[in-house]
Amino acid sequence: MAAKLRKGDKVVVLAGKDKGKEGEITSVDPKTGKAIVSGINMAIRHTKQSQTSQGGRIPQAMPIQLSNLALIDANGKATRVGFRMDGDKKVRFAKTTGDAIDA
Repeated sequence: MAAKLRKGDKVVVLAGKDKGKEGEITSVDPKTGKAIVSGINMAIRHTKQSQTSQGGRIPQAMPIQLSNLALIDANGKATRVGFRMDGDKKVRFAKTTGDAIDA
C-alpha cells in the first residue's frame, strides 16, 4: 500500500498526550505503522557516559501511531490524504482542498 504520510511531512497529533501539537516527521516505520515526529511524544532516556558522548538524561522522541497523525494542508488545517493519477504519475492530494501534496 502506498504511504499516506512520509518523512518531511508537517503533521498534527489527533490523539494522546500531545493532542493538537504540530511537528515534522523525521522517520517512518511502515512495518509497525509508526512514525517519529520531532518534539512529539518525548521521553527521557538515561545514558551512560562514554568517551564519545556526555551521559545523563537525554530527551528523545518516541514513535507514535500513524493513525494518530493527520497531514497539515496549505490552510494549516488537518486533512486526510488521497491518491489520484496526474497523467501517468500517482500523486497524493489533500482531501480538504484538493491540492496535490507532492506535485
